[in-house]
Amino acid sequence: MSALDTVLPESIIGVLMPLPVLVPLLTAAITLVLGRRPRAQRAVTIIALTAVLLVSCALLYLADRDGTHSLAVGGWDASTGNVGPLGIALVSDRLSALMLVISAVVLLAVMVYSVGQGVRDGDENQPVSIFQPTYLVMTAGICNAFLAGDLFNLFVGFEVLLTSSFVLLTLGASADRVRAGISYVMVSMVSSLVFLAGIAFAYAATGTLNLAEMATRLDGIPGGTRTAIFAVLMVAFGIKAAVFPLSTWLPDSYPTAPAPVTAVFAGLLTKVGVYAMIRAHTLLFPGGSLDDVLMVCGLLTMLVGILGAIAQADIKRLFSFTLVSHIGYMVFGIALSTHYGLMGAIYYVAHHIIVQATLFLVVGLIERQAGSSSLRRLGGLAAASPLLAILFLVPALNLGGIPPFSGFIGKIALLQAGVDHPSVLSWTLVAGGVITSLLTLYVVARIWTKAFWRPRADAPEGDLADERPAVLLDDSSDIAFADRDDVGRMPAAMLLPTVALVAVGLALTVFAGPMIGYTGRTATDLMDRSIYIDAVLGSHAAPVQEAAGTSGGAR
Repeated sequence: MSALDTVLPESIIGVLMPLPVLVPLLTAAITLVLGRRPRAQRAVTIIALTAVLLVSCALLYLADRDGTHSLAVGGWDASTGNVGPLGIALVSDRLSALMLVISAVVLLAVMVYSVGQGVRDGDENQPVSIFQPTYLVMTAGICNAFLAGDLFNLFVGFEVLLTSSFVLLTLGASADRVRAGISYVMVSMVSSLVFLAGIAFAYAATGTLNLAEMATRLDGIPGGTRTAIFAVLMVAFGIKAAVFPLSTWLPDSYPTAPAPVTAVFAGLLTKVGVYAMIRAHTLLFPGGSLDDVLMVCGLLTMLVGILGAIAQADIKRLFSFTLVSHIGYMVFGIALSTHYGLMGAIYYVAHHIIVQATLFLVVGLIERQAGSSSLRRLGGLAAASPLLAILFLVPALNLGGIPPFSGFIGKIALLQAGVDHPSVLSWTLVAGGVITSLLTLYVVARIWTKAFWRPRADAPEGDLADERPAVLLDDSSDIAFADRDDVGRMPAAMLLPTVALVAVGLALTVFAGPMIGYTGRTATDLMDRSIYIDAVLGSHAAPVQEAAGTSGGAR
């Protein structure tokens, strides 16, 4: 490779890497200025999110072609030995680039959907001047968390998410939304305090917050201290990822939000916690010191979540519980500490972000079409709107793991990794994963039969769904009906992004081979910590001690 070929990618990376964070932040300021011009505000927001998607795709291509890249922020270049407590690095590797691309796809689709839904129409209950800036700030927080190369910068990303998500969750200031928002922010603050304590412990033990340098210094820390720090960080990340028993806050918080907000929260925010778990487990604390605990938590997350879903009569709450349940699959893959376990977990993360966000957008369409999301009031939707039936059925089957969809492929990869793992716990998790998949299929089939195939007249409260929506919907609804004509309308700008996300979910199936290949290369990078450390620290990187259990096979 020539010198030009070596320098050019680095110069491109230096320009591209900050953009997923800077572009949303700068355009958030612009949209605030354009608060009295909603059309211009929406246009600027969509252009900014499109730019983030394009930049993320470029980072994905460069990361897959050239490997891990690091960018020193503010001149604190770790590779020159200047890194210290103040050192900040942005790191783009295959994992972070994949998360950026998937997140950008969802963020753009949901923004277009929200414009079409008309919930941001400028009336007194839906402040249009707040939504777009806050949404862009949340986007910057998500991207910052994925690119963060130091522990405190990761904390900052989480806090940006907390602040912006609280605003989005309570838009409209209805009693239910404020109540759910208070619960959400209190839990998030507890998580942040635990995370901050973990940062303090890690810094006290290693003298640095840079992840690469911390990884090398943690090797010299006594095993008990390392495990204690790991446990504190896992609790913080487990709350954000909604891992049982730290998941009870989620089903009460998400269903009250507007459908676009719920789609982003369900699709992305919990996955930021999962991403942090993967990064900490593979880079900072390899060796499987808490793998058995994570396996038990993963199993309980799967089972408790899906059992909670079975008991729900509202589709939003039902999908909130399935969201919790399927986080257990990702924890399962992480806890295996094997190449194939990580490969399956990463593929499943990408699959679940798309499918879960799609399903919540479909729920918004159901509310728009029928005036309710309660199974006690729904019926006959397949006859009323065959297109809506298809838009629900495809991601629902995908979530249930029906072959040949990506949900089936991801679950098979995880179950195979569990079978190859020589432990009773892993086999128990395999059984739990199969049971959870079957019960997931049961709950989506229940929605299909009750909401789509059953005549509405047979629904216990079907007659109420024909009343004026303002009467039958409580004040937590995300639909601000102006009149009776709103029911039954599904604007094209709502349908098109939903169709696009369904297509992306199908693409994960059609291109499963290349996608599995990419996640396999990602898992290989994660298992070899020296790749990340060398990219950040360069020649100053200390020798890395690979702990037992980080090989590509079973422990």
